[in-house]
Amino acid sequence: MSDIILHHYWESPYAEKVRRILGFKRLAWRSVIIPMIMPKPDLTALTGGYRKTPVLQLGADIYCDTDLIARTIDRLHPEPSLFPDAGAPLSYMLGAWQGELFWLAVRTVGASAPVFPPGFVEDRATMIEGGLSIERAIRDAPAQREQLRAKLDLLDTHLRERQFVLGARPSLADFSLFHPVWPIKMVPQTTAMLEPFAHLRAWMERIEALGRGEITEIDGKEAVEVARKATPRTEKRADPAEPNGLTPGDHVEVVHDSFGRDPVTGELVASSVHEIAIRRRDERAGDVVVHFPREHYMVRRV
Repeated sequence: MSDIILHHYWESPYAEKVRRILGFKRLAWRSVIIPMIMPKPDLTALTGGYRKTPVLQLGADIYCDTDLIARTIDRLHPEPSLFPDAGAPLSYMLGAWQGELFWLAVRTVGASAPVFPPGFVEDRATMIEGGLSIERAIRDAPAQREQLRAKLDLLDTHLRERQFVLGARPSLADFSLFHPVWPIKMVPQTTAMLEPFAHLRAWMERIEALGRGEITEIDGKEAVEVARKATPRTEKRADPAEPNGLTPGDHVEVVHDSFGRDPVTGELVASSVHEIAIRRRDERAGDVVVHFPREHYMVRRV
């Protein structure tokens, strides 16, 4: 089995989601710190253009999006399970609510403290259709704080009778809902927002006690070399229920439907109801297969 390599930066909430999953699984992993903003030459040599954080690398197989990363880690390291008591569907269905919580938290933190480095907002504006408006974010900050407080209260109330979101054991739902709240706790100007929510704070401490696994630092060039020396392990696989007639060998483009509009193109290798994988060749990384979830991603023939 290939070493786990995570491309991330420490300030990323979505990377914190995966780091906590790796801690829960008690896994050793190799850490590659990527730039917060473009250019990201080592990362995009592996992904073909996808630049969101984090990205999981297993040899020459590259996994994008934390939903798929979580599913992949659990498949390869099934104990302890991220989906106890058949909780996978509900964990993923909570994604829309988690997304709302994330954006409210990030906007509130950003409006409360100078947490973003120069160029960060401009970089992220290119990833969103219609861009970003700092003036609007500042104008809307009071209303968004109230919306955020309402969501925190809902989560706190839910946790009053439970150790974890779905019951007695941690699940993907916990890591998905932990990471949007994490920056509120980490930034001194917003920490006090969590004070009224004792059950939520106790739950966060239980997640934090799981740690982040055993970490070894490597650099991006070394990770690219790992991919170049490896062979993708993904086998050609057609989806018999593919609704749009895509088959292995088709030349396709994959792009997120709303955030991060950087397309990745290549040859379709394998697809299923929840995953699509495309093969591409890079001058530095060699032959790699890049994997995406099906939800929230558009796949087109090109």
